Amino acid sequence: MKGIRIGLFMAALACLAAGISRGEMTAVWQKAATVCLECIGLG
Repeated sequence: MKGIRIGLFMAALACLAAGISRGEMTAVWQKAATVCLECIGLG
């Protein structure tokens, strides 16, 4: 059971690293900021 948990954690870290290296983190932050500003009526 512990081995499965560690394996899934390592896979999640690999996916995060791949997304960050492709520059997707910036796109996600921009979309999140747009949604937040629209919700409070500033955007």
